[in-house]
Amino acid sequence: MDPTTLRELLESVARGEASTQDAFDALARLPFGDIEEAKVDHHRALRCGFAEVVLCEGKSPSQVRSIAREILEHGDVFLGTRASAAHFQKVAQVASDARYFEEPRILLVDRRAERPALGHIVVATGGTADQHVAEEAAISAEVMGNRVTRLYDVGIAGVHRLLAHIDVLREANAIIAVAGMEGALPSLVTGLVSCPVVAVPTSVGYGANLGGIAALLGMLNACASGMAVVNIDNGFGAAALASRINQMVAKA
Repeated sequence: MDPTTLRELLESVARGEASTQDAFDALARLPFGDIEEAKVDHHRALRCGFAEVVLCEGKSPSQVRSIAREILEHGDVFLGTRASAAHFQKVAQVASDARYFEEPRILLVDRRAERPALGHIVVATGGTADQHVAEEAAISAEVMGNRVTRLYDVGIAGVHRLLAHIDVLREANAIIAVAGMEGALPSLVTGLVSCPVVAVPTSVGYGANLGGIAALLGMLNACASGMAVVNIDNGFGAAALASRINQMVAKA
């Protein structure tokens, strides 16, 4: 149950349209649902502003199906990251409206009423090969209620490609900059804008990239101030941070 649904229920109780028992039953489920496969946190949307997101990688398709069923019985959105086609097929058995985004490996069921997107987040990549991580960030940010602009393949090997979009960058409340190889893009972006930049190193690159460690260390050692760094290929983590920043600004 998301905060809006809970508020509507409590208002219905106040108007006499729902019973206090209905409210107690709803609140009793909020801490977490204890199922065989997992303990599902139904309270997270109230605490953190968005429902629990499930890392599907490492879980069996049947486990993800059970978790999705539990989440959707008490809420109206399920977001799974690092999902496979097999995960999607199992979840579709209990949610025919499930959608699968193959490139970023995102599994989504969203039954919320349409509402306007808030603020502005820009997701930029150094190269086309970074796009799968960027799409994980962009789709996650959109599901969290943010307006997102994508700027792909604007790395420093052709810096004029980035500078051609400087006005878009400066309109953002937060920027997610995704890059592999040496990971220089976020540092350059941070030096051009006043908003916070979330840097995402990717595992894209030749041998000395070391699976993203070179990009990670380059970002951690960047001289530009106002930049935060998340883990290698962690598009979702970048979206979660950028969303909080953007929504604090948009709701101020």
